[in-house]
Amino acid sequence: MTPPGPENDTVRIRLAPGQLRPTGPQAPAASPQAAKPPSPSPPPTAGPRPRLPAWAIAVVAALLLGFGLGSWLFWPRPATPPPVPRASPPLASAIIPPAAAPVAPPPTAAPPVAAPVAAPQASPPLAPPATAPAAAVPAFIIRTADRRQILADVPDHLTVFRFAANPRIVVLDFPSLRMQGLMLDRVAALIEKAGLPRDRVVSEAELLAAIHAHGDTISTYYYGHDYSAADLVRFFALAQADHIALNPQEQRLHALMSQLGWFAPGVQAGLITLPRRGANPYVTQEARSVILAHELSHGEFFSDPAYAAYVRQFWAHDLTASERAGMRRFLGKEEYDTTDRTLMLNEMQAYVMFTRDPVFFRAADIGISDARRAQLQREFLAGMPPGWLKDRLARLNAGR
Repeated sequence: MTPPGPENDTVRIRLAPGQLRPTGPQAPAASPQAAKPPSPSPPPTAGPRPRLPAWAIAVVAALLLGFGLGSWLFWPRPATPPPVPRASPPLASAIIPPAAAPVAPPPTAAPPVAAPVAAPQASPPLAPPATAPAAAVPAFIIRTADRRQILADVPDHLTVFRFAANPRIVVLDFPSLRMQGLMLDRVAALIEKAGLPRDRVVSEAELLAAIHAHGDTISTYYYGHDYSAADLVRFFALAQADHIALNPQEQRLHALMSQLGWFAPGVQAGLITLPRRGANPYVTQEARSVILAHELSHGEFFSDPAYAAYVRQFWAHDLTASERAGMRRFLGKEEYDTTDRTLMLNEMQAYVMFTRDPVFFRAADIGISDARRAQLQREFLAGMPPGWLKDRLARLNAGR
């Protein structure tokens, strides 16, 4: 006999050979009394009752047992409910979906597997982008200096000045033209050089190809640079978006901008540069003075909205159409992007009003006479917003 299991507690008994099961659901069985032999009538006299023989007791017991078993086996029962499955831990769902439409398991169904994760698309930020150098760049010492103090500087390393008359103009004084070019030539390619893309930062190979195509080198591409804070932020944002690696000098520029706080929104400031005297045979002290005067006027344009608005008005209303066309032709020969109107009018004020050395600029370069240039200088001075630059132009017009 097997002990009852959890699914069925019925005890099954094997019948002896020759023993019949009842055939109906309630087949009658012989009464146990009928199966007994007739008992003799009791004697009239008292005495011990006669004992039944052993075989008779056995027959009666067998009949009773058979009747009980048959009644139990054939008695109608309610349908046995299906077995209740033993609870087990859930795998993915209480309902197994069809194979044709599998359901992804929840995150806890399996241990995490290392897999590449797509990076979110970057947007041009106003905060320092990810192209910043991994290694920390030492903080710059920034000194405040006037024009004469800047001109007297003889740097053996990059020197950083705030211009005393307008601290929103930052001046970088380079010990070499090559260092200046490595830091800023790719910015020039993005912001103002003709024939180069305005929507991305060129690779170093593309930059060198463009420089060499015009017979220049890194050192002779520019003698002085000038950019607004917004232009520089855009350069670094595009470099980050396109995963363009910055060279070490560009990394230093990024660090300087972070130190100045120029990645904050809405900054109106200008960065200008000049090389050390003797950086090449053309960079004399006189040339250095001319470069600084030219670039300081750009710095004022980038940092003073009133002055920038005045220059736009003068370009549109005081220059003739032929003079504007002459300015574009001259700047086109210098490889500037002549489709950029703001670039054209900004260069006009710097060349016509403040670049007085004929080695760098002459009135004939834009098709006008010296007298017409002097007239434009007087008219420009008369309407300028008050400030240090107006004072400087007055001294230049007076020959000082």
